[in-house]
Amino acid sequence: MILVLSKGIASHDREMIRIYLQDRGFSIREQQLGNEAIIGATGKGPVDLRELGLLPGVERVAATSKPYELVSRETHPEDTIVTVGPVKIGGSRISLIAGPCAVESKAQIMETAALVRESGAVMLRGGAYKPRTSPYAFQGLGMKGLEYMKAAGEAYGMPIVTEVVSPELALQMKDLTDMFQIGARNMQNFELLKKVGSLGKPVLLKRGPSATIEEWLLSAEYLLASGTQDVVLCERGIRTFETYTRNTLDISAIPVVKGLSHLPVIVDPSHAVGIRAKVSPVALAAIAAGADGLTVEVHPRPDEALSDGPQSLYPEQFERLLRDIEALAPVVGKELLRTPRLDSSCVTLGKAAQGKPLEGALKVAFSGESGAYAEQALIRAFGEEAPRVSVSSFRAVFDAVLDGSAGAGVVPVENSLAGSIHENYDLFLRYPDIGIVGELKLRILHCLIAEEGTTLESIRIVRSHPQGFAQCRDFLNHYPQWQLETYTNTASAVASIVREKAVPGALARVAAIAGEAAAKEFGLKVLKSGIETNPLNYTRFVIISRRIGDKAPVPSSLGSDTPNKASLVFSVPDKPGSLFACLHILSEKGINLSKLESRPIQGQPWRYLFYVDVNIPDTEGVFEAAIAALKTKTEDFRFLGSYRASL
Repeated sequence: MILVLSKGIASHDREMIRIYLQDRGFSIREQQLGNEAIIGATGKGPVDLRELGLLPGVERVAATSKPYELVSRETHPEDTIVTVGPVKIGGSRISLIAGPCAVESKAQIMETAALVRESGAVMLRGGAYKPRTSPYAFQGLGMKGLEYMKAAGEAYGMPIVTEVVSPELALQMKDLTDMFQIGARNMQNFELLKKVGSLGKPVLLKRGPSATIEEWLLSAEYLLASGTQDVVLCERGIRTFETYTRNTLDISAIPVVKGLSHLPVIVDPSHAVGIRAKVSPVALAAIAAGADGLTVEVHPRPDEALSDGPQSLYPEQFERLLRDIEALAPVVGKELLRTPRLDSSCVTLGKAAQGKPLEGALKVAFSGESGAYAEQALIRAFGEEAPRVSVSSFRAVFDAVLDGSAGAGVVPVENSLAGSIHENYDLFLRYPDIGIVGELKLRILHCLIAEEGTTLESIRIVRSHPQGFAQCRDFLNHYPQWQLETYTNTASAVASIVREKAVPGALARVAAIAGEAAAKEFGLKVLKSGIETNPLNYTRFVIISRRIGDKAPVPSSLGSDTPNKASLVFSVPDKPGSLFACLHILSEKGINLSKLESRPIQGQPWRYLFYVDVNIPDTEGVFEAAIAALKTKTEDFRFLGSYRASL
């Protein structure tokens, strides 16, 4: 069983808990699990859990039904997010680890690091010590290879993960690696697990080729019990009777393990199939099944690789895989993790828009209550731990970014069903010092939410944003007796139910339409999920920042990928062919137009502004030349920002 201790527990109370347990025949171990101090008690002594929970300094007691206590979700219900430098594995974002099977030379690992970083990998993998089936196969470069790998990681701003094969090497490798990998062959090397766990560094634990899920989780228990707080589980295929692939990827292990354990789960599709052409389909299947990330073997020239060449992707295949994951991520409610590079154009959220350091980290602003879709978008972009502030309106988001109380803001600009959110497009004109620095697409899944005990038959009033009602029209048509009440945002509709708890009998009659996150935030029940009429319901959010000169700085949390999309606003002279002349410039330069929409100019009847999204070509100078030419053909030209497109 596990005892979670109260924060700030007195040393005397801690000692009395130890004595209480030891007197009843339990062996104990103290551990820090995330932010919680815990005591693990093993044994079959007589104890009343209710009495134990009343001891001073005990916050709660968890008696698990599993042999792995620290790993179990019964002990730690919330998902653990493992931090490795700037990388966070788990939660709402998908982390990509990539690199060669083995470090073969300094030039090879440097070249690979540059290629995978450019595509979007956030961590570098590679073997310095390689346990191989044949004693005559390439075994790695040892410590020299690890030094090369560390240099490559530092050069391209990526933490590194590499395999440790013996307890003796673990201490030597500690200062050169950011994360230890326990390979499949060593999953049940218990002395290695205890030694690596005691060093306190993050660990990537691969499943053994013939290991059951319980054996895999018990190996993770060794690591946590030995001292480390950060363990990532890696499914890499198991040995079966099938011979068409190297191993058989146990895709079902992903949701099973995520139900049993709070630890993040990633997948190694390279070892799972062992065939280059099959790696990407299997990788996408893993993401669809709920994996928190991937570790993929990539080599600049796989045909020349000293190990695992047939399963290593070419760099262009890896880049395509990343783009496919970007497209898939919103469907499974996640976002591809991007981390900052060594690039002076990035600014952190701990700096004001003017570049002056402030005390503490600046917040990211969003409109609505906690649990709003905008907050979900914010978390996808900046992570669960991002400091944030809820404001009352879209305009208040712009104000917060402008006055420096927020380092960035998140606002919706377009819905796949309802079209553009014109209020926010108009705000860009009123706030010329605000620019777009990023975007992401969030899948909108609407739920009917109410207090526990509410039934569909008892509901009389339903609250939501007007768009929530519009997007759930088919569902609402089945209940014409319901009275619809509009709110400024969906999360506020949910919050209103909680705030009316003091009204007798009111709650059983009131429900709200919002996202599941809002239900969790306010402790309400989801009566029915997926009630939107069209499941292809996405909202496009943009991330805004205050301009410094002509450019809005990119928050470092978003990374610094080369922009491939830009947003413009302009009007044209009132004469034939004016708009055609602008579009002809884009066509002539080979620039793809992805959006064109007109809006009336306030105070100028029958005159219009054109909102335009374009793709930035790879050829240097072409986009700049097109912008210069557009300025000669337009009036009131505004450059809203350039950023990395979210597929």
